[in-house]
This record gives sequence, structure tokens and C-alpha cells, in this order.
Amino acid sequence: MEESQRQKKIASVLQRDLAEVLQHAATHGGMRGVLISVSKVKVTVDLSQAKIYVSVFPNNKGPEILDGIKSNNAFIRHELAQRTKHQLRRMPQLEFFIDDSLEYIDNIEQSLKGKEDPIANPDLLDKRKKS
Repeated sequence: MEESQRQKKIASVLQRDLAEVLQHAATHGGMRGVLISVSKVKVTVDLSQAKIYVSVFPNNKGPEILDGIKSNNAFIRHELAQRTKHQLRRMPQLEFFIDDSLEYIDNIEQSLKGKEDPIANPDLLDKRKKS
């Protein structure tokens, strides 16, 4: 089903404000050198829930950052409510997920560049076989 204009507008407002909140928390929380971006926000039809996809660089910090975000969900939701109080009547429940699309694209790119050439290294074929 197609997203309504209202869903898209709320998603973009949440995405912009949430990116600011998370980046501010990362820089002032002692996590220098970590880049957090909100890649996608999906809001349900009844506007009660928002699925937020977060991209973290470097990739190995992703699960740690996601755990921190989930444990501070109430604080983040309150901070967002303060920023969007003139635009949203009710703040949706927030669900956070890691967006690993950049890592997936990087893996495809590395494969296409030939770093893992199965002809030169036949042992790689065992990894690629489907069970």
C-alpha cells in the first residue's frame, strides 16, 4: 500500500530531528569518530509506530550503538516530542533497526572488483554453495 502524504511528511520530520538528536548524543557522549545517520523512517497508517533504520560508521560499532539507542528510547522519544510539539500531536512509538545496506553494497562491490576470485582460489566455492 502506498504511503500517504501525511505519513511521508511525519517520516521526514522525524528523520531530520532524530538525526540531529542521535548525532548530538554521539558527539557529546564520548563517541568521537562515530557517524550515525538515519537512513529511513517508516510510519504506520495510524501514525502510532515508526520504524527507524539507523546507519552507523564504522560498521563494527553498529550493535553497540543500537543497544545504546534502544536503552535510551524513552529519552530519545521525549527529546523528539519536544522538538516536534508544534507539528505532531502524539509522538509515535519508536522501533530502531540497523540499516546494513551500505555494508551489503560494499560486499557486492568487493566481489565485483575480484578480491574474492573463485577461479584463482577454488576454496571460495565451498563458501558460496547453497546447502
